[in-house]
Amino acid sequence: MELRVIENLENELSIEIQGEDHTFMNVLKGALLEVEGVTAATYDMNPEQSGGQTDPVVTIKTDDTIAPLDALEEATGGVKDKTTAFRDAFESAA
Repeated sequence: MELRVIENLENELSIEIQGEDHTFMNVLKGALLEVEGVTAATYDMNPEQSGGQTDPVVTIKTDDTIAPLDALEEATGGVKDKTTAFRDAFESAA
């Protein structure tokens, strides 16, 4: 997975995530919205309206209690924990 920072401000971060689709982006967006201090989390995958951009761009906006990059780190840790818990439950059910 390759990331490209598009904009990095005090309370807003936009990152392009190469090779991902709606499935991953919806999971990431949902995890971001669960992080305390995140005021908005969106992504865009519309190449027709964005000058040919085909990889998704996630935008994170935060209040003053957390930096956007820290929110991204916390959200991805949450995704990892949930997938581990799901895998463990699946393996024990089999």
